[in-house]
Amino acid sequence: MKLRCLLIAFHLLITVAPAAEPARPRIVGVSHAAFFVSDMAKARAFYEGFLGFQSPYAIPRPKGGELVWIKINDRQSVELFPGSEVEPDADRLYHIAVEVEDCDAMLAYLRAKGVAGLPPAATAPLGRIGNKNFTIKDPSGNGVEFVQYLPDGWTAREKGKFLPDTRAAKRMSHVGVMVGQLDASLKFYGELLGFKETWRGGAGKTLSWVNLRVPDGEDYVEFMLYEKYPTLDRLRTMHHICLEVPDVAQTGALLATRPYPAGSKPATPMKEGVNGKRQINYYDPDGTRVEIMEPNTADGKPRPPSTAPAPVGEPRPAGTVKP
Repeated sequence: MKLRCLLIAFHLLITVAPAAEPARPRIVGVSHAAFFVSDMAKARAFYEGFLGFQSPYAIPRPKGGELVWIKINDRQSVELFPGSEVEPDADRLYHIAVEVEDCDAMLAYLRAKGVAGLPPAATAPLGRIGNKNFTIKDPSGNGVEFVQYLPDGWTAREKGKFLPDTRAAKRMSHVGVMVGQLDASLKFYGELLGFKETWRGGAGKTLSWVNLRVPDGEDYVEFMLYEKYPTLDRLRTMHHICLEVPDVAQTGALLATRPYPAGSKPATPMKEGVNGKRQINYYDPDGTRVEIMEPNTADGKPRPPSTAPAPVGEPRPAGTVKP
């Protein structure tokens, strides 16, 4: 009788015990950054002709034009969307994307956490190039896409191809996004997604940048902080990609031999940033910044993180267009 009671109690315990929340799947790197471009031919002249990358494929868009992939390496790219899909004064950043090992598991994890704006289906959608992906918004309104490269997708199909020696860099170390409320962004990227803060820096009396590395890789997202809402030109500078190179001076000399697209903002001189790393900034024809930077500080000594307070970002002005 006692044994029977124990078995009944154990059965009831199992029955009423809450199901364990899904674990967060691995996030292994930055997949891509997507931008709207006003003139695809000029944009391709910058990313392919000037920076030396190649496009492995492009697909037509419903409203005309093509979505063009610019391949950096077998796992990273820049996506160029037709600017006709947004207003002329829109922010050029469409979204950033991180690579996950299991897109369905990520969807289940975020659903269990109560994240809004998820696809209604239990499994992640299959994109037109054969990879699973879905997108949500971070606290600042930036699109964050989760991508899983599938074995029969186009990304895997073109592995080892479209990687010419003309490439200015072989890796995109980070993407930069504008952040107005640091605390909310740290909760989203840090507490929810598991990113780890690695460094923060400031150019003045307040904090300017915070770097958070993906939990299961080396790539990172750079928060671009602000107090007064940035002008459109400044916004397109804050939203950027960073191409990592072993020697910025050597890369700069190489790029100086190539035609810089007419109408692009002039490149900056090579300089040492607040983080101690040498860098040069280039700009595509729409003003989107492409930072060329070395992985280590110029003198080999790490720069201590800033202790300056974070600014509180001014709200987005009424009428500001956001794709």
